[in-house]
Amino acid sequence: MENTIKVAVLGGGSWATALVKMLCENLDEVGWYMRNKNAIQHIKEQQHNPNYLSSVEFNTDKLKLSNDINEMASYADYLIFAIPSAFLHEELGKLSTSLDNKVVFSAIKGIVPESGLIVGEYFHNLYNVPFDRIGVITGPCHAEEVALERLSYITVASSDEEKAEILANKLAGPYIKTKISDDIIGTEYAAVLKNIYAIAAGIAHGLGYGDNFQSVLMSNAIREMKRFIKRIHKMKRNINDSAYLGDLLVTGYSIFSRNRMFGNMIGKGYTVKSAMMEMNMVAEGYYATKSAHIITSKQKRKSKTPIIDAVHAVLYEGKDPKKTFLKLTEKLD
Repeated sequence: MENTIKVAVLGGGSWATALVKMLCENLDEVGWYMRNKNAIQHIKEQQHNPNYLSSVEFNTDKLKLSNDINEMASYADYLIFAIPSAFLHEELGKLSTSLDNKVVFSAIKGIVPESGLIVGEYFHNLYNVPFDRIGVITGPCHAEEVALERLSYITVASSDEEKAEILANKLAGPYIKTKISDDIIGTEYAAVLKNIYAIAAGIAHGLGYGDNFQSVLMSNAIREMKRFIKRIHKMKRNINDSAYLGDLLVTGYSIFSRNRMFGNMIGKGYTVKSAMMEMNMVAEGYYATKSAHIITSKQKRKSKTPIIDAVHAVLYEGKDPKKTFLKLTEKLD
C-alpha cells in the first residue's frame, strides 16, 4: 500500500524545491504544482528551478509538473503544501477538487493572514479535513543545505503515527534523517514562532548587539515559545527537542535564514516595505508577528511574550528599533 501512494508538492519556492529533491530520491514519480508556467517549462528543458536552488538538477522523467492546482490535488494521495502562508488563501481559491480522503501535510511555517489560523487548523476549519489526515513537516532544516546535501534533520508530525511514518520514509535519505511526532499543533506553532524570534535576532544584529546578547535572546525565546504553545495546546512535549529548540536555533543564527535577514535590515534602518522589496522573498515571521500578537491579546491571562511584543512594536506600531530593544534588554534574564 505504502509503495503505491502518490505524493505531490504544491509550491515553487526553495523549500518546495528541496522537498521535491528529497522525494525524488525515493519515489519513481513526484507531483509538483507551481503557478509559474515559465518556471515549469524551464525545469522541463533545463532540469532545474530557475528561481530557487538552481544548483539542484532533477531527473524530469520523475516529475509530474503542472500549473493546475486541481490536477495535482486529483493526482496525489498525500499533498504537501509549501506555498507561503501569505498566498495560501488565494491559491486555494482556485481549488475545486475535493480534499476528501486526501492526506494534507503543511510545510508552511506561517499563519494564514486572512484567518489568523495555523495551516493545519485552516484546512480543518475551512476544508473539513480531519486532524488525523493533517500533518506538519518541520526542521531544523534549511532548503539551501538540502541542496548542498549537507546532513539535515526533519520532524514529521501527525496524530496518525502510520501516516507520519509513511511520509517520513519517503523524505529520508543519506543526508536526511527523519523522526516522527504526534504534536501537530505544537510543532506547527513552534515553526511559526521561531520566525518571529529570528526577526528579533536579526534586528538585534542590525543594531550592533553581539553574540552574548544573542545567546540570552535565544534562551528567553525558547522559554517564551514554551509558554505560548502550552497556553494554546497543553500536552506532554519536550521543548528542547530539535523540532522546537533546534529549529529555533538554526533560524535565529543561520546565514540562510530569510527572517533573520529581514530583521537585520530593519535593525540597520530599512523600512518594512523597503526590506521586503530588496529581499524579493517572503519573510513568514512578518505576518506571524501580527497573528501571534492578536492571539496573546485575546487571552484572559496574557502570556508573557516580551520578544513578540517588541517585534510587533517595531514592525506594526512604527516604534524605533533601538529604543524598543533597549527596553527589551531589561525584560530578559
